Amino acid sequence: MVDVRGRWALITGASRGLGYETAVFMARHGCNLILHSRKLEHTKKVEEEVKALGVEAYCVQAELANHQEVVAMLDEIEAMRIPIDIIFNNAAVQIAYRTDYWKTPMEDFDLSFRINFIAVATICYRLIPKMIQRGFGRVINTTSGIKDEPEQAGYSASKAALDKFTKDLGTKLEGTDVMINLTDPGWCRTDLGGPNAPNSIESSIPGIVVGAFLDDKKSGRLLPAQCFTGMSLEDAVVKGRTFEG
Repeated sequence: MVDVRGRWALITGASRGLGYETAVFMARHGCNLILHSRKLEHTKKVEEEVKALGVEAYCVQAELANHQEVVAMLDEIEAMRIPIDIIFNNAAVQIAYRTDYWKTPMEDFDLSFRINFIAVATICYRLIPKMIQRGFGRVINTTSGIKDEPEQAGYSASKAALDKFTKDLGTKLEGTDVMINLTDPGWCRTDLGGPNAPNSIESSIPGIVVGAFLDDKKSGRLLPAQCFTGMSLEDAVVKGRTFEG
C-alpha cells in the first residue's frame, strides 16, 4: 500500500461534497494538498481544517469551463515548484434534467464537456508527464454510473468520454508506478446528487480515494466507491487489487 505522507495531491472541487471528504481523508494520512475551487474563499475553511491536521496546503482557483483559467491554474502550481504526486479530478457539473430530451440544447453538451472532460484532460496532459519523469503518480478520475437516461445526455456523454480517455491513456501506463484509474462514488447526497440520493457522502470513503493507495501498477480500472463502504483503507486496498481494467 502506498504511503502518502509528505506527498502532494491536487483535488479539484475541494470546497465541498466528495472533494471536501477526499481532502480531509488524505490530510489525515499525511498528504499535503493543493485545493481547487472556483474562488479562493470557497476553500478557506477546508484549508484551515487540513492544516490543523499537520499537513501543508495551498488553494488555487479556476473556473473549469474556462480553458484559459485551467491553464493559468496549472501555471501557478508549476511556479510553486511543488511536485504533484496524486490527482483527484473530482469537480464536475450536472446540467438540468431535461424531461423533453428531444429538445436538449447543445449548450448542455458544450458546458458538460468543457468542465467534465476537457479540463480533466488538460490537467492530465500537463501533470502526468512529470509524474512519469519522477517515476511515481496516481490519477483518480471521477466518473458516473448514470446510464439509459437521455434526460441527462450532456452529463452522461461527458463522463463516457472521460471513461474512454482514462482507459486508453491507462494502456500507456500499464506496468509502471504511474497509475490512472476511475472511481464512481455512486449516487450520493451532495449538491450535485441532490437530497434524495440513497447514499451519504461518507459512504463513498474509502472507495473514492483507494486508487491513490494501490500499488499494483494497473491502470484503466473502474473502482466503484460503494463496493468499499465501511471497509478499512487496508482492506479496501486489498479488494481494489482484484479489480481489472
